[in-house]
Amino acid sequence: RQPKPQNAITVAVSSRALFDLVEEQRIYQEQGLEKYVEYQQNNENVTLKPGPAFYFVKALEHVNAKLLELYPDDEERFDIVLMTNNHAQVGVRLINSINHYGLTIERFCMTGGQSPIGYLTAYLTNLYLSADSEKVQEAIEAGIASATMFTANKDVSYSDTQLRVAFDGDAVIFSDESEQIVKEQGLDRFFEHEQLNENKPLAQGPLKGFLEDLGKIQKKFYAKNERLNCPIRTYLVTARSAASSGARVLKTLRSWGLEIDEALFLAGAPKGPVLVKIRPHIFFDDQMFHVEGAQKLGTIAAHVPYGIAQKYHKSS
Repeated sequence: RQPKPQNAITVAVSSRALFDLVEEQRIYQEQGLEKYVEYQQNNENVTLKPGPAFYFVKALEHVNAKLLELYPDDEERFDIVLMTNNHAQVGVRLINSINHYGLTIERFCMTGGQSPIGYLTAYLTNLYLSADSEKVQEAIEAGIASATMFTANKDVSYSDTQLRVAFDGDAVIFSDESEQIVKEQGLDRFFEHEQLNENKPLAQGPLKGFLEDLGKIQKKFYAKNERLNCPIRTYLVTARSAASSGARVLKTLRSWGLEIDEALFLAGAPKGPVLVKIRPHIFFDDQMFHVEGAQKLGTIAAHVPYGIAQKYHKSS
């Protein structure tokens, strides 16, 4: 039984994020919509391969199964919605592939070429993942936590028993206030600013709400003495330096009543090698430089198009 949308943590995933549709997208771009639909219908019994969000969705469903063991009547769990601008004629192939993998995705929204953003609001979406950066940008501007999914360049194995979610800090969990100072006034001014404001919490960023949702679910396991077996683990992976700018981050999380399981302050070192050790199902960052570095080493990364880094990314 699906939870009511107002009780669920709704994760909307596009078909190109959930499945590998690279070849189908090429047909659409080169031969047009009619040929694309015809191809999908002719291949509706050919199972689609996993896309970048697939293992994240599988891990969310594992958390749901564990939650239902402890709280059989509780509706506060993850609800996956397939949110796609595909036409309904393509739906059979998507349904067949979802059933092949045993995924529990009952809610579909197929918008037939129209933008799905209005539906995201109607579905009370907590997180939207898509392979289309323009739609993600539109969703962020509408105040919905969103990210563009990128496939890892290497195959790695992911935990089947624990959902692992890694977040960058500035412009992801927090606002881009501090990043603005780095970009416009340099690192020395940034360190000075962070130490002066150590006890002033940072403003929230676009994914603070989703970290909060994960924390709420974790507490349900803790309440049943399952902290050591909790099927969710969260990571902060930030380019900040601990001694010179880490205290403000940790105090901000504390002021919000949020715990993060592991905090890694890299002081400007590359994030890729650390992410290889963590093997997250998803890593959120606002800078394409870090997304690409993570991808190269086999991490599924998601770009959050928010804050001042986007201005610099576009102009470079």
